[in-house]
Amino acid sequence: MLELDPEQLDAGWRDLVRAAGQARGNAYCPYSNYRVGAALLCAGGEVVTGANVENAAYGSTICAERAALVAANARGLREFERLVVSVEGKPAAPCGACRQMLHEFATIRGSALEVLLHGQGAEVLHLTSVEELLPYGFGLG
Repeated sequence: MLELDPEQLDAGWRDLVRAAGQARGNAYCPYSNYRVGAALLCAGGEVVTGANVENAAYGSTICAERAALVAANARGLREFERLVVSVEGKPAAPCGACRQMLHEFATIRGSALEVLLHGQGAEVLHLTSVEELLPYGFGLG
């Protein structure tokens, strides 16, 4: 995992951080009050976002990363290049279920899906890959 200063990001990453931050604002999190937004850059250049949606039946809760994956899939988009996960405070990594779902789609593309962990107001960001987050994931490949 590479630590980056926010000033080191290229324009493409900055656009994704902005999109993930906007999505984070749409989070429905009355139980945890922990807002998460995600922005996926698709292979064709389209950006698809998602926000966490909590539910009183906790198993029905969906994370921002999976919300973005499901939204992209509904549009027929299944190849992704970059993902930003944006939270309030210190950057946080995707949960295990999200890591597995991301791994599944990364194997479709056949290459590493870059993941940027962003914390609103954080001085350091973390750049990683799905393979680093889930080294022994399973899927199509």
